[in-house]
Amino acid sequence: MQYQNPIIPGYNPDPSICRVGEDFYIVNSTFEFFPGVPIYHSRNLANWELIGHCLTRRSQLELEGCRNSGGIYAPTLRYHEGMFYMITTNVTWKGNFVVHAEDIRGPWSEPCWIDQGGIDPSLMWDDDGTCYYCSTGTIDGVRGIVVFAIDPMTGQILSDKKIVSTGCGGQCTEGPHIYKINGYYYLMTAEGGTEYGHHENILRAESIWGPYTPCPHNPILSHVNRKGYEIQATGHADLVEDQNGNWWAVCLAYRNFSHALLHNLGRETFLAPVSWTDDGWPIIGHHGYIDLVMDGPLPSSPKPVCHDLSLDFHNDVLDPRMLYTRNPNPDHFQINPEEGTLTLHGTEISISQPGTSPTIISTQQPAFCTHVEAVLDTSASNARRAGISAYYNNDYHYDIYISCDAHGQYVGFTKSVHDMTVEITRQSVGTSPVTLRIDSDREKYTFSYQEEGHDPIVLGSGHNAGLSTEGTKTMTFTGTMFALFAEEGDGVFRSFQIQVPPEDREAPHAK
Repeated sequence: MQYQNPIIPGYNPDPSICRVGEDFYIVNSTFEFFPGVPIYHSRNLANWELIGHCLTRRSQLELEGCRNSGGIYAPTLRYHEGMFYMITTNVTWKGNFVVHAEDIRGPWSEPCWIDQGGIDPSLMWDDDGTCYYCSTGTIDGVRGIVVFAIDPMTGQILSDKKIVSTGCGGQCTEGPHIYKINGYYYLMTAEGGTEYGHHENILRAESIWGPYTPCPHNPILSHVNRKGYEIQATGHADLVEDQNGNWWAVCLAYRNFSHALLHNLGRETFLAPVSWTDDGWPIIGHHGYIDLVMDGPLPSSPKPVCHDLSLDFHNDVLDPRMLYTRNPNPDHFQINPEEGTLTLHGTEISISQPGTSPTIISTQQPAFCTHVEAVLDTSASNARRAGISAYYNNDYHYDIYISCDAHGQYVGFTKSVHDMTVEITRQSVGTSPVTLRIDSDREKYTFSYQEEGHDPIVLGSGHNAGLSTEGTKTMTFTGTMFALFAEEGDGVFRSFQIQVPPEDREAPHAK
């Protein structure tokens, strides 16, 4: 059966997967965004639905002062004897911790902190019920993959720690997972850094403590030699066996929007079938390659994929796809379901201010070609700026907004890139509702507005390169978001929509 990659598009990196019966679950990193660690559910591995988050309380997820791409790194999701466990790292606050829940939808426990540095923690249970922890770490000056026994309900360390591998020769050995398959302990890791050298290796041993022997056909997943292809930086994989005995890998990768080796959507979640050699080594995809359209023995037939979003605020609960930047003040986000409005109470904190929690909510850009629009009630709004943004982080965003001052109301278009913020244009508008729009393609974002009874007016555009991960002044791991925001006053929104045209589901632009 054919299916489309990525299976979870837009900024959804570092996937970890587990199966319970006929149900599959994936979690991803969230970095500086709240709530943390989304939970996606599927029955067929191709169609995924967001059903909640693991970290929904500030006591679980402290992001005060979190730098761009700080916060939550690389979670692992596992299920054992009636309990779900999610283990991850808050690089901004205390490090590695584990939470648990009997119901995947929660509530999830308070964090149990683990006395171990490094990132990318994972758990596995041996046949005798012992739970083992692995992550990156350093012992006696040696950096590699650390293993020890642990109580996953408390975080208590139950054995000595040991470096079991320093990798297979690539830089940044990370993202480890250990599996017990047919009597062997398989240690799968990512190497090469999470850029264009990213790839996946696997080793195995007869004891969890090693020694581990590398697979003779490593790397088992790599696009390092596929520079002209749209999909790049494959790695950080996790394996799962379905109910029919078929094996699968989920991994991260990103899609370049041009031949310039730039990407703006962030690292996304991809799926590939896994086969095994006669001597017991896995082969991911087409001998280590994955594609936008793949074929595999899915548990059931895939359905047509739609990543549209349509919010009219007649529900008193905010859509779970909307994320806050760092820890939000709930009083700044007010839904009035009777009127069908969302009021953002903007403060003096702008969306360009680092390490703060501005009045902004956003969701991942799901495709290169999108149409975004929001209707702003100008008669009820009084903010200095209130509108929509193509938002990468506080240093990189393009904004179209309504601005109120003593002289009236204006629609403005601003670009913020690196340490430069430039207002491109300002035009007067009346008091009727204004529709603000962003249209994106593989080259640029185009910004326009429309007053009731008038034709739309284009204010300008901004290149995708200005919101690309390769262009940020510090190393970042997220992707472009579409956001609603307000600064210094109220912005009253009547609707917010993201539409992905069918033609965006096209074949790769380069082989």
